[in-house]
Amino acid sequence: MQPLLEMRGISKAFPGVHALEDVSLEVGPGEVVAVVGENGAGKSTLIKILSGCYRADAGEVVLEGRRLGRYSPHQAQQLGISVIYQEFNLARPLSVAENIFAGRQPRSRLGFVDFRRMEAQAQAVLDSLHLPIDARRLVGSLSVAEQQMAEIAKAISFQAKIIVMDEPTAVLTERETATLFELVRRLRAQGVSVVYISHRLEEIFAIGDRVVVLRDGRRVGGLPIAEATIDQVIRLMVGRELTEMFHKEPVELGEPVLEVRGLCRAASKLHDVSFGVRAGEIVGMAGLVGSGRTEIARAVFGVDRPDAGEVRACGRAVRIRSPLDGIRAGMGFMTEDRKAQGLFLILAVRENASSASLGALSAAGFIRFGAERRLVASLIQKLRIATPTQEQQVQCLSGGNQQKVVLARWLALRPKVLLLDEPTRGIDVGAKAEIYGLMGELARQGVGIVMISSDLPEILGMSDRVLVVREGRLVGEFSRAEATQEAIMRRATGGD
Repeated sequence: MQPLLEMRGISKAFPGVHALEDVSLEVGPGEVVAVVGENGAGKSTLIKILSGCYRADAGEVVLEGRRLGRYSPHQAQQLGISVIYQEFNLARPLSVAENIFAGRQPRSRLGFVDFRRMEAQAQAVLDSLHLPIDARRLVGSLSVAEQQMAEIAKAISFQAKIIVMDEPTAVLTERETATLFELVRRLRAQGVSVVYISHRLEEIFAIGDRVVVLRDGRRVGGLPIAEATIDQVIRLMVGRELTEMFHKEPVELGEPVLEVRGLCRAASKLHDVSFGVRAGEIVGMAGLVGSGRTEIARAVFGVDRPDAGEVRACGRAVRIRSPLDGIRAGMGFMTEDRKAQGLFLILAVRENASSASLGALSAAGFIRFGAERRLVASLIQKLRIATPTQEQQVQCLSGGNQQKVVLARWLALRPKVLLLDEPTRGIDVGAKAEIYGLMGELARQGVGIVMISSDLPEILGMSDRVLVVREGRLVGEFSRAEATQEAIMRRATGGD
């Protein structure tokens, strides 16, 4: 059978970076092909070439046996190629119907937008996919999962032959992920092909037909899912054996470095939250999305001002009214959304890594640039940040390296406490292992760590203790020996 899509010998270089070299990809009709690789492997560049955002330096794209010349993203949609990125391309103030038919609204005889016909056509698309969404609803009122479904409906409205999904489950719950998988299966049954990009390897084995692995801009393997194993895929991705994912070694715990007592904040629905962290201890904070885990970290660090409660740092009561107070108390806070809240994307790696340390790097109000460059060079080396130079814009780095830059900012301050909110979200398996190793090293140095994560194996693998949050309250605490996925989920869901 002739492939629906062929990308042959694709190469692409940027200044200082060879992003892709002689990469090929085939996708058959009604086939789900998973594309995996570490951050920086070339997945995004390959997809941007397919979508028309970039033009390849060499190679060709063939669709249904026809070689495509140069084309734009709009022309790619007309050809039947749609890409759904992690950051949705939706206008929140407009309705679902207006988003689906943006730029091509049906018109009345007088030239006005025919809203009734547009809403009926949009609803027909939604209904064909069995999506329980009203086409008249504003996108801003939809959940993240519903917005993703709206993006898929928009792609189908273009009569898409092939849909690319980039990290589609990054912010979805387990139930929403199951709903997405059902939709992908229906698309496959209708003959629509899917290119599925994900760092969650268990997902590609649940939904994929084949897996293609990229490493350092090259294709290093491709296997039918039925013949592949997770260990095989990991070896191809990282080019080495990962003998141990979770670098958790026993550490002798010290005195408390953080004590939170009776923390309350009505706006965040936090009620009487009390816990402590000792020097060298990793405390995992588990719970369902929306349970209040992030809100606890924000209140402790001073992003949100609590209504009541006490915070003690290294045995001393501190008044936390702003992030600056949190920093002065010896804390660092890695937020869950690195792009929106953690990074200055248009600034350099140097400026991002040193931004919280400028006071210590300044004399008479002027930054000592030599000291700044030496500090950042040491952090780049310690964290193994892959960047051509310190002056590279951080938005040009892979997701895993962006995450390391955020971490570098806080390590520059030599914190006593680190609050890590989803520290490995959206990064590849190799970068995860590096982050875990770094957490273990910091614990050995006496840093207390609070790790918020939706990944239960991560919580179990790295934590000395596990706290469970539900509806803004701490509802459970387990030692490392006591903690199991089942016990944590019973507390998180109210089943206990």
